[in-house]
Amino acid sequence: MAQGSIHIGVGGWTYEPWDDSFYPANLKKKDQLSYAASKLTAIEINGTFYRTQTPKTFAAWRDAAPAGFLFAVKAVRYAVNRKLLAEAGDSIDRFMASGLDQLGDRLGPILWQLAPTKRHDPEDFAAFLNLLPPRVGDLPLRHAVELRHPSFACAEVVEAARARNVAIVLAGDSDYPMIADQTADFSYLRIMGTTERPKAGYAPRALDLWAARAKALAAGRQPEGLDPIAAPLADGTPRDVFLFVISGHKAANPAAAQELIARLS
Repeated sequence: MAQGSIHIGVGGWTYEPWDDSFYPANLKKKDQLSYAASKLTAIEINGTFYRTQTPKTFAAWRDAAPAGFLFAVKAVRYAVNRKLLAEAGDSIDRFMASGLDQLGDRLGPILWQLAPTKRHDPEDFAAFLNLLPPRVGDLPLRHAVELRHPSFACAEVVEAARARNVAIVLAGDSDYPMIADQTADFSYLRIMGTTERPKAGYAPRALDLWAARAKALAAGRQPEGLDPIAAPLADGTPRDVFLFVISGHKAANPAAAQELIARLS
């Protein structure tokens, strides 16, 4: 069965407990990204949410990752933490000009994460989606929005995102609304249920389930147990899938991601 590529990883690559649980002893800090990129197939960059980076930094990240590896990039907070999303144009432009194009073929989706307190305003949300640019330099862009207020779990939001080929993040194992509708030609999942007790953060049955769901999405099918608001995905069109193990018991997240990669190899 034809399917798209599946990229699996974690959020960031610097976290002190990982020095003992993920990285080899005596590995230099400067080599942690290269090591993480050799064990995972994607990383969601979180530092871009908090501060503006430079073209030199993006180029260094690109050079630290092997061919085929992809970075999802969390958009700067100034573009999303505001009363009116429709007024984010200048912040979006500055973020796009910060050097994203230096990631080259390592650039994956851009993640626009809204605050949990941000409610759905149909006109404002549609205006924001219209601000998301199709390209940066010569690179086509893929956009994903993480909608963390329950008011976004409605058909109107699904239709707005689908009309613009913007993916709605599927937030799994969390307190956020899990919107399982596929609204773009790729899928973006963030699963947040790792705990301390299983060595890999998730029990084997849960890892099997998320691996099966990623495979179903990559094959253009609606995964079992993920009911959409609108019609289920059933067109069989292959799509790329990005799945990140985020939050939860963060110390175990790299182990969970590696277990998922092993199941999909």
